[in-house]
Amino acid sequence: MSFQIRRATEDDLGFARDLTCANMLRYYIDYDLLWQDAAFDAGWSGRENWLILLAGMPIGFFSLSQDARALYIRELQIAEDYQGRGAGSWAIDQVIDMARQARRPAVRLTVFETNPAQRLYWRKGLRVQGRDECFLRMQLDLSTPVR
Repeated sequence: MSFQIRRATEDDLGFARDLTCANMLRYYIDYDLLWQDAAFDAGWSGRENWLILLAGMPIGFFSLSQDARALYIRELQIAEDYQGRGAGSWAIDQVIDMARQARRPAVRLTVFETNPAQRLYWRKGLRVQGRDECFLRMQLDLSTPVR
């Protein structure tokens, strides 16, 4: 499949919020966390957001932030119908390239400890650096070769 990305706009916020809620609500329920649209919207406005497209249609997105230590994947969401088809792996490759271009020493993310996406992150070279409540903190040191 030939995926593409484009910078997201404010017009894409509803798509991203709805997709994230649909994908993550079960984890929020499992861990007795409260989903808040306003909190998602606030995070969106302070991040670099990218839509993942297939044949021009949005099928997912990722949100990034960065500091001198790392490029952080704050969200990586793929629509359920497109999960397991390589979009997430492709998106992580894009983020790794962005981190290298920005000369960041690492890519970091946080994932629910029961989220099967952590297997994808492991395959991409990210390793668990710590645990916080129900989350795993994962990192890829960019001096590490990536497959």
